[in-house]
Amino acid sequence: MRGEEAIVISLMVIGSFWVLRPVAAAIAKRIAGEHRSPVPDPPQRDAIAAEVEQLRQEMTEMQERLDFAERLLAKQRGAERIGPGPD
Repeated sequence: MRGEEAIVISLMVIGSFWVLRPVAAAIAKRIAGEHRSPVPDPPQRDAIAAEVEQLRQEMTEMQERLDFAERLLAKQRGAERIGPGPD
């Protein structure tokens, strides 16, 4: 049983190092001053703003389609509950 426990513990230690290594590297870069500029250049900012606006438009259209689909499903389920009329 001790051999299995040692293997499990060593795998946990190796896994935690593997997970925490990128975090430690990011912290080290931040301390060394190697981080991104906080404000993008004006052309980049305009491109980002245009892309965000396009994504907003697409999201609005998708929400409208989802609402339409939900209304159709609700209408269909309501008709199934009521069932066919008496003959």
